Amino acid sequence: MKVFVSGNFNIVHPGHIRLLKYAKKLGSKLIVGVNSDSVLTENIFINEDLRIKNIKDLSFVNEVFLVKNLKTTLFKIRPDIIVKGKEFRSVKNHEEKYLKKLKAKLIFGSGAINYSTSELFKREIRIKPLALNLPKDFIHRHKIKKDKIIKYIESFNNLRTCVIGDIIVDEYINSNLLGSSNEEPCLVINPYESKKFLGGAGIVACHSSKLGAETKLLSIIGPDKNGKLAVNQLKKNDVNHHLNQDISRPTTLKKRFKVDNKSIIKVSYLNQDPISKIDQNFIFEKLNKNIKKIDLIILSDFNYGCLPQNLVEKIIKIAKKNKIFVSADSQSSSQIGDIARFKNIDLITPTEKEARIGVKNNTDGLVVLINKLQKITKTKNIILTLAADGILIQKKIKKIKNFIHTDKIPAINKNPKDVSGAGDALLVMSSLMLASGSSIWEASFAGSLFAALQANSIGNTPINKKTFLELIRLSMDH
Repeated sequence: MKVFVSGNFNIVHPGHIRLLKYAKKLGSKLIVGVNSDSVLTENIFINEDLRIKNIKDLSFVNEVFLVKNLKTTLFKIRPDIIVKGKEFRSVKNHEEKYLKKLKAKLIFGSGAINYSTSELFKREIRIKPLALNLPKDFIHRHKIKKDKIIKYIESFNNLRTCVIGDIIVDEYINSNLLGSSNEEPCLVINPYESKKFLGGAGIVACHSSKLGAETKLLSIIGPDKNGKLAVNQLKKNDVNHHLNQDISRPTTLKKRFKVDNKSIIKVSYLNQDPISKIDQNFIFEKLNKNIKKIDLIILSDFNYGCLPQNLVEKIIKIAKKNKIFVSADSQSSSQIGDIARFKNIDLITPTEKEARIGVKNNTDGLVVLINKLQKITKTKNIILTLAADGILIQKKIKKIKNFIHTDKIPAINKNPKDVSGAGDALLVMSSLMLASGSSIWEASFAGSLFAALQANSIGNTPINKKTFLELIRLSMDH
């Protein structure tokens, strides 16, 4: 359904935003008419070209028209719904005489009054406001040089990456908190806007592509609108994707209801059963067909069924046979995973909780924990993520028998806005760095910085190479 709103829009203020967002919810397409300079009887503060541009800049507006004659515009657009502010309810409106011929409805409304910051869906990655806590001692200890880091990142263009794992769509629903219910002990909220982001293996692949690597994604989606959203986002970010549709599995959707940018409840729509043999064969056959054209495999496992153990073992075996770098992450948040099932690979990046699940140990200190995990998995490198405490890095030194070197990097972003995608960012950057020949120390530093940048925006946002290189130059010059 087409929804039409018209006005002067001298200055696009919060009242306009509320009205337009209210109108958007009433149909599938929001069309805005901006009155021409020639028909305005009141003072014109801003010319029509700039007023049109200001409306076009609103991401939720689908189309903008210059209105010189209201009747002509209405019959050209033929809207199903015309929306005007509540202040017009008690006056005569020109649109009323055209409603019958247009078969349209006239609705009056002003939209919700939103008391939150309404900054939730500003997705641009901001560098200047980023408060950095650079690990100067770590940089000095491992002789990390800016020019060398930049050289590795520039070389990502020569990498061919294959990401395999669960595709997730994350929906952020910004809400007002109205209070608590008198009938039962629960919160009462009023959702007023939402935005969907591509997550899981999808965002890992998008990061890889935007950083310059030729990137493939192998996964499973459902025949639904969230699957279509995933495909569109992958195309937008130049990811070569091979996604098998399975009618028995909806595309995983995670909803986060947020008040003042804090999640108050999360709702997941998913199927956690292992994917079928047909789907497993689809993924492995695509991998096998392209194996000679792959330098790096990233297993992005959210434990929603896309990476059953048998498939994991086959992937690692063929990767080792072809001397391909392999990294993996196995998330255990509301779901239960097992990072220890990824054996004899090059890099794993578990959280402390995931590491403790993997070694079935809830009491030992961190260094003992990471040592036990390395012995079980025989992984060359481990980056243990510790949320606000940063990361702990471990590498087995071949030259010295049984010597394992451990070091740490404190959290780099002092004031993160959203940490939900930081782990994925760390995984992809550290994997690309190591596959390009960097040391684990250089990879961990670059990965931490990349994660800090991701955490500076709301929702998963693919970060391009130019933006990240700018951050490196700015941060390491000081």
